[in-house]
Amino acid sequence: MKEKSIYEFTLNGIDGNPVNLTTFKDKVILLVNVASKCGFTPQYKSLQELYEKYKDKGFVVLGFPANNFLSQEPGTDNEIKQFCSLNYHVTFPMFSKISVKGDDTAPLYIFLTDKETNPEFSGKIKWNFTKFLINRQGNIVDRFSPMTRPNSKKVIRRIEETLEVT
Repeated sequence: MKEKSIYEFTLNGIDGNPVNLTTFKDKVILLVNVASKCGFTPQYKSLQELYEKYKDKGFVVLGFPANNFLSQEPGTDNEIKQFCSLNYHVTFPMFSKISVKGDDTAPLYIFLTDKETNPEFSGKIKWNFTKFLINRQGNIVDRFSPMTRPNSKKVIRRIEETLEVT
């Protein structure tokens, strides 16, 4: 079966419990592959700020730790959770460490990057902090490179536009 929506995926949360992505149905999602020892790691701060600013309007950030790029996420799930909490006061949902490229790519990331399921925003994940913006129907409406800061005008404009669309 070929998945048609992000809502068809279940992944483990950072605490090890399964989380079906239908939990986030009817929310606007910024889905990000994250790492604790990357030059982009300070983006956690603006991801948390975005989450706090828009969560009451139906917005959520989902963080997916991945160790695919220069081993910049070497920690265990518990170490990652502690790092995010202590250094960036992260309260948005974090997930168990996954792979976002290569032979062991998580099915969710195969779906996100596949030309068939995601023709407009497909393509390999090139680095940590690649961001996918997903509308309330579970469709990808934008993709931002690691270089694009979460608090950039472009990202904020797209989040606000997507939140407005019912």
